[in-house]
Amino acid sequence: MIGQLRSVVLDCPDPRALATFYSELLGIPFAEGDAEDDWVVLGGPPGHQPRLAFQQALNLRPPAWPDPERPQQFHLDVTVDDIEAAEKAALALGARRLPGEGEGFRVYADPVGHPFCLCWD
Repeated sequence: MIGQLRSVVLDCPDPRALATFYSELLGIPFAEGDAEDDWVVLGGPPGHQPRLAFQQALNLRPPAWPDPERPQQFHLDVTVDDIEAAEKAALALGARRLPGEGEGFRVYADPVGHPFCLCWD
């Protein structure tokens, strides 16, 4: 092993707003001491998983699922027990449904446009 995953970092225009969305979606608290508007972290200190960071990118050109001209670049899979209840809650937080789904998953975008999947077994 060369190293350990520190954080998954998402570029976005408003780090605090997108961090709030993911904090509610995933139940991950804000890390203590993150008061900056251009860098916000959810989770524990480095080395404690899961950990998501949000970095300000004022001229963000978001992915356009499923357009290959603006690919997703990365996405998060979120396991849920009840897809209908989870979808309703995610949409209420500001997510939007995207085209495409498969056996055991549906595709959504967060408020900034990053794709993520709600998955169930």
